[in-house]
Amino acid sequence: MNTDARHLPDTTTVASAPREVPPAVRATGLALHGSRGAVYGPLDLELPSGGLVVVQGPQGGGRSSLLLTLAGRMVPDAGSQLEVLGEPLPRRRRAVQRRAAVAGFAGIDDLDGSVSVGATVRERLAWLRPWWARSPRVDQAAFGQLAAPVFGPRPLPQVQTLVWDLDEVDAMLLRVTLAMAQAPDLLLVDDVDQVHDSTRRQTVWSCLEALTTSGTTVVAAVASLDELARMQWMSPPTRVALSSGPHAVPAAA
Repeated sequence: MNTDARHLPDTTTVASAPREVPPAVRATGLALHGSRGAVYGPLDLELPSGGLVVVQGPQGGGRSSLLLTLAGRMVPDAGSQLEVLGEPLPRRRRAVQRRAAVAGFAGIDDLDGSVSVGATVRERLAWLRPWWARSPRVDQAAFGQLAAPVFGPRPLPQVQTLVWDLDEVDAMLLRVTLAMAQAPDLLLVDDVDQVHDSTRRQTVWSCLEALTTSGTTVVAAVASLDELARMQWMSPPTRVALSSGPHAVPAAA
């Protein structure tokens, strides 16, 4: 038997080598045009997995459209090269849609103000279950199990509270909670500015940043161009600045 080990591979070194984590989003020449001209782009992006990305841009700058493109819900211009969660888009958009969730989008995940928090959550869970599965009533304990990772140290709303009695922060975090019920790898949050007060918006940003510690990549959009400087962060988020659109002004570097 040949006992010469000089040419055997160093399995110890191979086993301990760190695994390279691919980016959550990789794009080259990503752009979208509509009947009125450019919506966004062209953009070259490489967004890290498991981090917080802040998309800044003016009203009409294409922030919502860019996020929906990354969620596999909008198709970019032909010629755009886009890969999300390792899946090429738009060809593999169904796979991306299963792994990406959205929150805060007008006309997509709006809350019904006349419904209680518990009924809202129950309806969402029913959508995620097989059609034949029973969706039980959501009590405070069940809501807490689902919402606590999103709300963090903030007190949870009571399940019997009507949605229109929630303040802006709780309403926003409830929409994020409903999105996170899907257990997504990628969370896309639009229009964080709907929480108007900057002090209260800090709470939302802190909650979104905390979600990344579990490995979820969070991409959130805001109109305020100085948002990164005004907020406090555990670590500086990745910033994407948009400067296209009909009401565009140049974004600060």
